[in-house]
Amino acid sequence: MHQTFLRSYNEALVLALARATPTFERGDVAKATGLTPQAVSKVLARLLDDGVVVSAGERRPATGRAAAVYELVPGSRHAIGAHVSRRSLRLALTDLAGTVLDASVTPLPGDFTPGQLVDALTEQVKLLRNGHDRLTGVGIGMIGPLDHAAGTVRDAHRLRHWHDVPLAALAHRALGLPVHLDKDATAGVTAEAWRRGPGFRDAALIMVESGVGAGLWLNGTAHRGTHTNAGEFGHSVIQLDGPPCVCGRHGCLEAMHDQAIKAGDVDLAARILGIGIVNLLQTLDLGHVVLAGTDLLRHGPVYLDTITRAVRTQVPRADWLTVDVSLSALGADAIAAGAAMQILDARYGVPGLTA
Repeated sequence: MHQTFLRSYNEALVLALARATPTFERGDVAKATGLTPQAVSKVLARLLDDGVVVSAGERRPATGRAAAVYELVPGSRHAIGAHVSRRSLRLALTDLAGTVLDASVTPLPGDFTPGQLVDALTEQVKLLRNGHDRLTGVGIGMIGPLDHAAGTVRDAHRLRHWHDVPLAALAHRALGLPVHLDKDATAGVTAEAWRRGPGFRDAALIMVESGVGAGLWLNGTAHRGTHTNAGEFGHSVIQLDGPPCVCGRHGCLEAMHDQAIKAGDVDLAARILGIGIVNLLQTLDLGHVVLAGTDLLRHGPVYLDTITRAVRTQVPRADWLTVDVSLSALGADAIAAGAAMQILDARYGVPGLTA
């Protein structure tokens, strides 16, 4: 078991480097990972045999011996990610580098059942995987609350049929593929981390899409909490006598935000979200806030401007506690792409540290 762990761990270290640079040498790997030259050679031999890395010639320095050069083969493996919202099922096909190669979106029935979702997922995965036979698995980013470790949706807000549903097991049975289940926003922040690299260590992805949630990336990895239910950001109370929320409380950020949207006041909705984000920054001291979700991106410039201003004026010592606020570059595909990257992490990531 220990030897298997080390093999997977070492392979993951090399693949992480390969994803981050166009080409690399044995010496680059040894320097970046701390592995011995002998260990690097063994890892590269396995990855070459698997076809996920190939030789890219030699690099000849001015003096000394030529060094073999390698590069990742992105198309050697693929994964499909699914984003389940209350309105639709969005899928993204990615390669081993996390590049989105294809995507699809299909509407879901109102208040859909687990069976309806699994049927739609099965049909769409079959269409999207056509011609891609090296499929690692399917990741699902789903509405919470859910138990990531058990693969179970506990009580998806605003969906009546989703009490303790073992979605990962149901999807695995229908698809015949490995399935990874996580909260939608956690999948989204995983995608941002893949794209932004090691400087993206303490961050939150704030998602607004038929609800408000947060994906947390702390100390370089996804943070899920004791019960894997972290990120219910929209259900933090900001007004004690506020409107009722779907979670059973009053004055939640999500309820206040939704009330403003229903009144057609996007500026107020953005200010409300900004208050919650500043509270989050005061609690966690983050370096990055990424804004995502189709409902937010529909008014992206308004949210970006309002929240950036809130962060710069409401966070004490904003000159010192600097925060980068941005819109997700992946747009509507952020959650589905992140779910695909999570299934790749489950196979090719660092055990115990991956998303």
